[in-house]
Amino acid sequence: MNSGTKFLKILVWTAAAFFVLAVAALLVLNKASQSRAEIPVLGQLPAFTFTAQDGQPFGRDNMMGKINVVDFIFTHCKGPCPVMASKMSNLYKLYAGSDKVQFISISVDPENDSLSILREYAARQGVTDNRWVFLRAPLDSVVQLSEKGFMIAADDLPAGHSTKFILVDGQGQIRGYYDGLDDASLEIMKTHIRELAQHMK
Repeated sequence: MNSGTKFLKILVWTAAAFFVLAVAALLVLNKASQSRAEIPVLGQLPAFTFTAQDGQPFGRDNMMGKINVVDFIFTHCKGPCPVMASKMSNLYKLYAGSDKVQFISISVDPENDSLSILREYAARQGVTDNRWVFLRAPLDSVVQLSEKGFMIAADDLPAGHSTKFILVDGQGQIRGYYDGLDDASLEIMKTHIRELAQHMK
């Protein structure tokens, strides 16, 4: 085989290698794009202001620039709430080193869930900072925010509250609903949190 033929073969193999690498790079970029597309914008959260367990106002403005995980609970719930609180507590601990993720639990029984009771409940969940807030407001305001804002039914409260965890991004956009009682669903939510965190400024 003469040197010209060898050079041609090397050139062909080099071109083929570059082509394979280019295709692989395009596939990776396409997969990343698809991953982002899998987190749709499902709605825009309206303005609201409730009261946190520390007595301070807390509303949509406090959610801006953060990845927010929201649920609806009441403190003396004997049904799904203890499981939901346990799973939210695990998430709170998991993201302890991040200032990008915060957790919001909204009481669906404001008549019984006073601020002092919410503070005690927060302490029992191991809350030591403002990354997990517990909110209360008049029941009609809670129902309106649930149904018109988060687009979740609020029938037969408090017992009939949703068991969903709701993911809200830093622009106040709803990005997903996840079963707060199901580990597999929450693993998907963690993936979406990572994806959103990677694209935050």
